[in-house]
Amino acid sequence: MVGDDGEQFGIVAIADALRMAEERNVDLVEIAPLAVPPVCKLMDYGKFRYREQKKAHEAKLKQKQIQVKEIKFRPSTDEGDYKIKVGKLIQFLDEGDKAKVTLRFRGREMAHQEFGVRLLERVRKDLEAHAIIEQFPRLEGRQMVMVLAPKKKALPVKAKKPSAPKAPKAPKEAKEAKEATQATEAKDPVAEAKPATAQ
Repeated sequence: MVGDDGEQFGIVAIADALRMAEERNVDLVEIAPLAVPPVCKLMDYGKFRYREQKKAHEAKLKQKQIQVKEIKFRPSTDEGDYKIKVGKLIQFLDEGDKAKVTLRFRGREMAHQEFGVRLLERVRKDLEAHAIIEQFPRLEGRQMVMVLAPKKKALPVKAKKPSAPKAPKAPKEAKEAKEATQATEAKDPVAEAKPATAQ
């Protein structure tokens, strides 16, 4: 049995353990029922449950709730608007949220869906570094929808300390070094071939 302050009591009879719990005005809680003998602890069970619920609530708050943020385009979206909307998509993805790209067609634009496909393809290419496609573009009524999910960021790799310089291993590098040496030696005899001036 363990006390409420962590004090070890050793093996105690059930009646004695219940009496001790009543004297201290706490509960006797079995914390390891499968152990031989079972382990019990003197504690205020109401406070214990409250602390556990509070810990679970705080852990839940710390978890990032992934949201789906939507940006709407039109087949005739201007270049300036396009850049602003792509910037917003990058912001959403970098924050860890998913992004839904909706392309809405009006009137006769439905007859020219290839413009919409080209625009969504351009968005996909512009966001390659930030996102993976979770749902490829598909037509839903009068709008085309594509869903993007953020790319998982790779953990930074620790840089290794440089070791002693190594000799070139590749024969190609050795051949290039040899040719460079021969080229400089070829220049030197030319310089020596000049006639010496009389002294």
